[in-house]
Amino acid sequence: MKCPFCAYEESKVIDSRPTDEGERIRRRRECLKCGKRFTTYEIIESLPIIVIKKDKSREVFDRQKLMTGMLRACEKRPVSIETLDRAIDDIEALIQNSLDREVKSDKIGELVMEKLKEIDEVAYVRFASVYRQFKDINTFMSELNKLLEN
Repeated sequence: MKCPFCAYEESKVIDSRPTDEGERIRRRRECLKCGKRFTTYEIIESLPIIVIKKDKSREVFDRQKLMTGMLRACEKRPVSIETLDRAIDDIEALIQNSLDREVKSDKIGELVMEKLKEIDEVAYVRFASVYRQFKDINTFMSELNKLLEN
């Protein structure tokens, strides 16, 4: 870390403490050349997740878009916003923790369906009917039968 006073490149850390609910670390440093003290902040660099859509176009992952789709599936169901927020946190963490910076929209859809299946079966079927674009009643019934078997 370069000293802002004399531009010397070595300093020692005097004090470290988390700030912003653990999102950043505040460090008090002392320059080893001039002895002056200064403060630095460290933050986690998050790389954007790129979503590859069915038409091969790419866009940045949008958490709000996920929430909108899940809210629509859970409309008039006893599912709290907090529950959906936790589910989206889990989905986002799974994507972030994978080594891929690009993820297909199909993968996100499958992750959403897994979470909705745990949360509310009716919401799961609603989301699946739109996501999988059921062509007729037989494919819809097939999905319902799979749900009943579990």
